[in-house]
Amino acid sequence: MHLSRSLQMAALATVAASSLFTGPAASAAPATPSPAHCADVYVLSARGSTEPPGPGAIGSLATQIKNQSRHTVDIGAVDYPAQLDPYADSSAKGTVAVKRQVARQIAACPTQKIVLIGYSQGAHIIGDALGGGGGGQLGTKTPPLHAFLGAHIAAVIQMGDPRHIPGQSFDQGTARRAGMFPRLPDQRLNAYAHRIRAYCDHDDLFCDSGTSLTIHNSYLQRYTTPAATFVLKAIGG
Repeated sequence: MHLSRSLQMAALATVAASSLFTGPAASAAPATPSPAHCADVYVLSARGSTEPPGPGAIGSLATQIKNQSRHTVDIGAVDYPAQLDPYADSSAKGTVAVKRQVARQIAACPTQKIVLIGYSQGAHIIGDALGGGGGGQLGTKTPPLHAFLGAHIAAVIQMGDPRHIPGQSFDQGTARRAGMFPRLPDQRLNAYAHRIRAYCDHDDLFCDSGTSLTIHNSYLQRYTTPAATFVLKAIGG
């Protein structure tokens, strides 16, 4: 079941009024390093809608990965608006930013493993960067990340993705419906399936076209540990 346009806008307004997350602003991503200062792993975090610039709430997952890994790990943040209105424009800019920042990171650190993590709109833009974005209400379609760059992506975590499609091999959680802006057939993430874990639970307002904002906001409480475990295995500990 898909939300009507009016219900979608009402849902977005609800989140804008309540804000997805609260708490102090996180620091912005550091400058791209020189090859001599490249960590083994780079975790790029994409915050959810209305969160202040920086890694966002999902940055706590990045921190857990860094603290538990036997490798050196740097953490960065996607530099994008993270706005609810205009959502299509914000997500389009975020998709461009993910592709640009991944390309710059790989150019600076060609042997580095890249991990992408995103919450809500952040999960959306990561998926659009990998599989292609836009289409329908989201505007002009855009191409996916070049396969050469995609080969450097070691692991991907998506939580509460509004472009969720049920029945994918990498889906985690209890959701059985498509999200608010379901991914189009030619934008599927099959090429990355073994590298992704996408968390979405039943009745989530955005990824399951449901009614609950509470469920949408609470993935880190339920899934941080299994997500970190998945990433640590993907990067070799």
